[in-house]
Amino acid sequence: MVELKKLFEPIKIGKMELRNRIVMAPVNTYYSEVGVVGNRLIDYLVERAKGGVGLIIVESTCVDWPVGKAGICPLRIDEWKYVPAFHNLVEAVHQYDTRIAIQIHHAGRQQSIICSEGQELVAPSEVACLATGACKPRALTIDEIEGLEEKFIIAAQMAKWAGFDAVEVHGAHGYLINQFMSPYSNKRTDEYGGDFEGRMRFPVEIVEGIRAATGPDFPILFRLSADEYVEGGLTLDDTKNIARKLETTGVDAIHVAAGIYESKPSWWARIFPVMSMPPGSNVHLAEEIKRAVKIPVIVAGKLGNPILAEEVLKEGKTDLIAMGRPLLADPELPRKAALGELDDIRPCLYCNEGCFGSLNRFWSLRCQVNAAIGREREFEIKPTTKVKHVLVVGGGPGGMEAARVAALRGHKVTLYEKDEKLGGQLILASVPWFKEPIRDLIKYLESQIRKLGVKLELGKEVSPTLVKDLKPEVVILATGATPLTPEIPGIQKDSVVTAVDVLAGRKEVGQRVVIIGGGQVGSETAWFLAEKGKEVTIVEMLPTIVEDMNMASRYYLLAKLRELGVNVMTNKEAKEVTSEGMIVESRGKKQTIEADTVILAVGSRSNKRLKEELEGKVAELYAIGDCVKPGKILEAIHGGSHIARLI
Repeated sequence: MVELKKLFEPIKIGKMELRNRIVMAPVNTYYSEVGVVGNRLIDYLVERAKGGVGLIIVESTCVDWPVGKAGICPLRIDEWKYVPAFHNLVEAVHQYDTRIAIQIHHAGRQQSIICSEGQELVAPSEVACLATGACKPRALTIDEIEGLEEKFIIAAQMAKWAGFDAVEVHGAHGYLINQFMSPYSNKRTDEYGGDFEGRMRFPVEIVEGIRAATGPDFPILFRLSADEYVEGGLTLDDTKNIARKLETTGVDAIHVAAGIYESKPSWWARIFPVMSMPPGSNVHLAEEIKRAVKIPVIVAGKLGNPILAEEVLKEGKTDLIAMGRPLLADPELPRKAALGELDDIRPCLYCNEGCFGSLNRFWSLRCQVNAAIGREREFEIKPTTKVKHVLVVGGGPGGMEAARVAALRGHKVTLYEKDEKLGGQLILASVPWFKEPIRDLIKYLESQIRKLGVKLELGKEVSPTLVKDLKPEVVILATGATPLTPEIPGIQKDSVVTAVDVLAGRKEVGQRVVIIGGGQVGSETAWFLAEKGKEVTIVEMLPTIVEDMNMASRYYLLAKLRELGVNVMTNKEAKEVTSEGMIVESRGKKQTIEADTVILAVGSRSNKRLKEELEGKVAELYAIGDCVKPGKILEAIHGGSHIARLI
């Protein structure tokens, strides 16, 4: 058993004592339509408090509604009438010996007219935000700056009145306070711009005002992008000076993050680390900030592995570990880690699909691997009142999740998988090194269903006759999908293979490769092969590629394809495979792309045969995942989890 002594050692931030060094990082949820705390948000955060986290930092909360909003519907703390609901949240979390802080925020120029509800954007200077594509903001007047400082100060007073244990000032990721501190976005020549002291005046006056308004014992945290990763922006040397200045001003802890939304895509992913990025991507920054100050340092950035978190703390590189998405995936992570039950922790994939991807679409927060997030009360696992024999057909993510939840409820579960091992399409998805976290999900799901006593029948295909012989009361079909083959001349040539064949190692490819289909599968296969030195061309009918991917991961993938020299041809239709390669057509003009191998990545077709054969012959018959409609891990796991709660 691994001992995690440092991770579970108490620590103080100012006068606030935490039972361990795990901090739940602020993650926007959109669980409120009008910015008010409700039961959904309370249930979500209470679940994390129950799970044993030491400190929860509530998501970015608007101090100047609507122009200062972060996104479409964040929380708001711009009026006293919101205090009672916040107090309800605080009381609920405090029942589990967890401290709770709130992050106060203003978006500034990093906003859109849609989110600001038509109001003109404001900023230190008339510098448009390239990331949002927003119009040029209006430069704030001195009176307006002083008014905004007062809004932050009053918000902190409200937070203390509501019972919060601390407040975090959001000075990172290119939002308003960051905009004032950075020479990249602050072009002012008055007392709020120019040199270091001028650019620091706005955050310093906010912190001083909060300290004066809340007293000496109310902790103030400050979130800081330790490097903006943009030309002309703040560097680590700059932010070390900023951290020192904030410490002398009265800040009790520095929360280290990195990047702004205008960083280069490979660095922009520091805000939302992608699957392929190494763990602990910001630790080196936190280490340098820690050397510059004496107050505690918190670091965020792909640190959901408790063993790694323990090592970082032991090495003295930081004082606290912030986890955002790992606690979305498994709210019980701290408790399981403390008990040494590391194999029982549901892994975060760092896929950005359910979290950032949902928010980017103006949807509420979800998680690919945790169907219960945001529905904790509704999705509470309750023992069944009638034990049933449940047959699950298919050992992919949907089938394994259905088996796991059904077994947890007390049902007798048997899972059949036609292959010799579990995982389904996750096995192939995890072949490229940059998709390795998916292997952790396979391992987790398999270990859970084995521990729960699910009877596994591997290497056996299910037929209607077998179902009849087994006499299950419930059948859950998770039979997946098969790759589509477009009907074009030459498609049966030996030079044509599927992406599935390539990833499975069943087919070799030549030096020159054309991939038909620029979705996630085709584009990631292109990355995989280009790194092996292949000359790769993607052919896509649509105007852009990877439209089926969330923005954070998509930008990173597009940057990788450019870096690797992948040739991307959009608005092109594959017309024929020839001995020379592939003929494509655009606007009536044809051209030949020379290729040794043509790879098909044009989607999948649901495997519905068994469902059609069993309809009317089984008392309870359900289908989930790709055999209903080809989709992502989220649809499979959420579908399996939902059905298993119904039976």
